[in-house]
Amino acid sequence: MVKVSPNIAIIGAGAGGCFSAIQIHERMSGDCKIQIFEKTKEPLSKLKVSGGGRCNVTHNLFDPESLASKYPRGEKELKFAFKTFGPKETMSWFSKRGIKLKVEEDGRIFPESDLSTTIIDCFLSELKKYKIPIQYERQLVAIYPPNTQFNSSRSFRCLWEGGKEDFFDKVVLATGSNRKIWQILEKMGLTIIPPVPSLFTLGIEGSDIVQIPGVVAPKVKIKIGHKGKYQSGTILITHWGFSGPAALRLSAFEAKTLFELNYHTNLYINWTYDLNPLECENHYLTEKQNFPPQKIQPKKEWGLPTRLWEFLLMEAKISENKRYSEVSKYEIKSLSSVLTNSEFVMTKKGVFKEEFVTAGGVARKEINFEKMESKKIPGLYFSGEVIDVDGITGGFNFQNAWTTAYLVSKGIYESSI
Repeated sequence: MVKVSPNIAIIGAGAGGCFSAIQIHERMSGDCKIQIFEKTKEPLSKLKVSGGGRCNVTHNLFDPESLASKYPRGEKELKFAFKTFGPKETMSWFSKRGIKLKVEEDGRIFPESDLSTTIIDCFLSELKKYKIPIQYERQLVAIYPPNTQFNSSRSFRCLWEGGKEDFFDKVVLATGSNRKIWQILEKMGLTIIPPVPSLFTLGIEGSDIVQIPGVVAPKVKIKIGHKGKYQSGTILITHWGFSGPAALRLSAFEAKTLFELNYHTNLYINWTYDLNPLECENHYLTEKQNFPPQKIQPKKEWGLPTRLWEFLLMEAKISENKRYSEVSKYEIKSLSSVLTNSEFVMTKKGVFKEEFVTAGGVARKEINFEKMESKKIPGLYFSGEVIDVDGITGGFNFQNAWTTAYLVSKGIYESSI
């Protein structure tokens, strides 16, 4: 039975903040006072633009281990967290509130309406039902934990821009990628992993491949440098470089390395996905022997569009009209190298639609992931991207918000009984 009715501040009216408020209220059966504080004039702004305005709420991946592998930072911690609250629970939560969801071919999950306002209205309706207010244009300036130099009370002292202050028993930070908040936390003695951008397009120079924008290769592998780790998937050629799932995965998993390199490095693409140069060479030598009158062509399973194939032939210095009987062993070797190890020079990063994800934040080692509470400052909780956790594109970052918000509610409830 709940013995204490805590006064709770939730900083940030985004996905993690609003979901935390609702989850806390439900778990505490309303026996608490919750207020949400938002620095802007609008709540849930990231939900509004997610998925091109359709709101990619989660992903159709229910195995906790497989799901956790989609997070370049936080895989170990989330693997166990997802056993408590994952995509299945997320879908059930929305379903119970009359929100119909659909699973797209690539596994992304959206509201059937294809409107982010469907999800936003759902949250705002729940907050209104539970009488949880959002205080707008409230920029946090400082947090002073109980019984510290600038706070002799037993509650957290929150200082706002303009000189206002409030006191709370619990504070939940769901502020996303917010440098001002991270600076406040550093002053409180918490460790902040320096933030760097994640999920961005790869800008290249010195290659004619940018002359075929809009071309998509369905299954490739891409890596940075000779010692980089391959990321696979679809790649989209743009007028200035590469986008699509494979490129975005690379930007996420190599976010810190690319930042250290100032986004100047070599990219290597295997257009065949799984062949090495020798295997590719043997394939074409066999084709040359078996089908001498035919024009040289890619294997159908590679799915390489005509314009891309013509570019790759040009890179190998082979005429697009050449037949197998006319192709030399040297040209086959050259083509095999191009197909399995094309090299490009990356010189800049771009943006991925309106979405922005950051690698970095509150150090995971200082958080108890069973309840998302600070190990250094009891009563201080975290949800979403304020911590050093980030996922690839596809609804994974919102799932992190839902899961950590659920665990926040668990932690606050357990500390109040």
